[in-house]
Amino acid sequence: MTSVPTPIPSRTQYVLEGIKHRILTGQLTPGQALVETELAAQFGVSKTPVREALKTLAGTGLVVMSQYKGVTVRMVDADMAREVYDVRLLLEPEALRRTVRRRASLDAARSALTRADQATDTAERSLANREFHRALYVPCGNPLLGRMLDEVRDQAALVSAVAWAADPSWEREASEHREILRLAAEGDADGAARALHAHIESFVLKAFPDAGTEATEVQGEDGQE
Repeated sequence: MTSVPTPIPSRTQYVLEGIKHRILTGQLTPGQALVETELAAQFGVSKTPVREALKTLAGTGLVVMSQYKGVTVRMVDADMAREVYDVRLLLEPEALRRTVRRRASLDAARSALTRADQATDTAERSLANREFHRALYVPCGNPLLGRMLDEVRDQAALVSAVAWAADPSWEREASEHREILRLAAEGDADGAARALHAHIESFVLKAFPDAGTEATEVQGEDGQE
């Protein structure tokens, strides 16, 4: 019995992942113009897959398409950061709480944390950090909740890329990640959720002091802060 060959990614997907990687690692900066002909030449494809990739990226909020300015990488400001992180503050701690209460495996989160610690460049560390957070909320038992958080992942990563460029804070965040994982591994669902809430909130407030947040404080089972 012959094995089924792995499908080759389409040219659009190839271009999509390539542009996204450049944006999220800071190679393409907020406000920078994305010219179809230039990108097509860089990726060795026609303009069609580039155009389709840019449309998809516009749908995820990473790029902006304007009749007058063309396509540009989305600008990051305090308002944008607040909107994205409000969603994370409202949903991500609750997802983690459910993951812990379900006693779901945390192996993927441990692996991502190790990769982040061993990363040799910003891009690798950024991707590992994103996977760490995702590994905490995906096993929450509510696929819709996981998909909702997935929808803001790219925009949150864009905010992070801008913040890290101005103030690298990898070591502090790594320490906070380890504490969140420790609490989760010990089965402290509310403690892990509170630590995650504080971690997310402190990051955006340090990076964008004018952003503020509207999300409420994470509460325990007894309803107390």
